[in-house]
Amino acid sequence: MTIKQCVRTLTVAVFASLVAAAPVTAQTTIQADVWADNWFALYSGKALIKEDSVSITTERSFNAESFTFKANLPAQINVIVKDFKQDDSGLEYIGTRKQQMGDGGFIAQFIDKSTGKVLAVTNQQWKCTAIHIAPLNKNCAKSSSPQTSCKTKHIAVDKQWQSANFDDSQWPAAVEYSERVVRPKDGYDRIRWARGAKLIWTQDLEADNTLLCRATLKAS
Repeated sequence: MTIKQCVRTLTVAVFASLVAAAPVTAQTTIQADVWADNWFALYSGKALIKEDSVSITTERSFNAESFTFKANLPAQINVIVKDFKQDDSGLEYIGTRKQQMGDGGFIAQFIDKSTGKVLAVTNQQWKCTAIHIAPLNKNCAKSSSPQTSCKTKHIAVDKQWQSANFDDSQWPAAVEYSERVVRPKDGYDRIRWARGAKLIWTQDLEADNTLLCRATLKAS
């Protein structure tokens, strides 16, 4: 056997031993329940797990989604949440007697399907930031021309916001809201929410229309 063949044989043997010794991390099957006013898209890291099945353009698009997915824990959960707005003014039902600012709301829970243990629920420990805010001048809500009279703020999104290593220390903590304030509708009562699961949003339920939210699922 030549020196070259010996080196090749040794390399293959070492690689095989490393593969055999490497620990195999089993993925956890997670049961997720989500309710949003009006729409959400949920990611594990940058991988899309679930998008709300009811289009945000559907009038009164209130519904809950229940689904399972697999992930290695700890897992970074990222959610885009949107309250319906008819256009950049932030209003809905424009031109009708119901013209108004909408209001949002979001609740979710994540459960280890094999053990039944709650891995995470929405509460003030989540980090959420608004990236579309309108109207900034709420007195425009009854304007006959809200597209020109309502002021809007767009906030640029960091391309790394879904990374587990992203520094969200400057993001505000989510704000918890009561059922009385959010008035959750269709689908909400279908879910048996875990103790501690809270309806959340950012500071302004009306003007903050699009949110980015982050949380970590830790091993049970």
